[in-house]
Amino acid sequence: MSYRLLVIEDSPSTRTFLQEMLRGLGYAVVGEAIDAEEGLHLAQSLQPDLIFLAVDLKETNGLTVATRIMNKTPTPIILLGRHRNAVTIRRATQAGVMAYLIKPVRGHELVPAIELAIARFREFMALWKDNQHLRRALEGRKRIERAKGLLMARQGITEAEAFHSIQRQSMKTRTPMEQVAEAILVAEAVEEVVRPRSKNTQERLLTIKGGNQPTSL
Repeated sequence: MSYRLLVIEDSPSTRTFLQEMLRGLGYAVVGEAIDAEEGLHLAQSLQPDLIFLAVDLKETNGLTVATRIMNKTPTPIILLGRHRNAVTIRRATQAGVMAYLIKPVRGHELVPAIELAIARFREFMALWKDNQHLRRALEGRKRIERAKGLLMARQGITEAEAFHSIQRQSMKTRTPMEQVAEAILVAEAVEEVVRPRSKNTQERLLTIKGGNQPTSL
């Protein structure tokens, strides 16, 4: 498969050599950048399938760039470095980098590295989406539990009755139960704010009425 690649490398010789090898292997190099800002801009505008990123950019560390790319436009990244050391590799992994190659890059390393980086990235994104779905499900469940407790306290009903009340409203309005629960909680929060004001208003009215009563002789 022909992937669209972006190269962020400030060394002209390395950049040219890498692009020639990639094109020779049938890949499309859709953009090149010599610094962090240009690289970030191209990553967002071009949305390549994979990015080659030098770790030793002159103005900014490549690991910082990798972190920013993963935060804004998650993309498979292969980091290019002159040395292999445990600290750099650990930081690269934490930044979301999918593969690491030592410069000068050799042609036979490119295809396996690209395929591995893209496969790892797909696995990473699948896990991330599963975790996001799980987190949303847990948060929704917590809201339903809180709403049930509120209905039970307000209406003097059982937990099952409170659940069925939320479920019926969900079916009636064609709204997820989590959203029905959220509406119940929001309504209660609004009432908590309004209730003290209403009480104070009533007390002031009673005070005024009491002050206007005629004095007994």
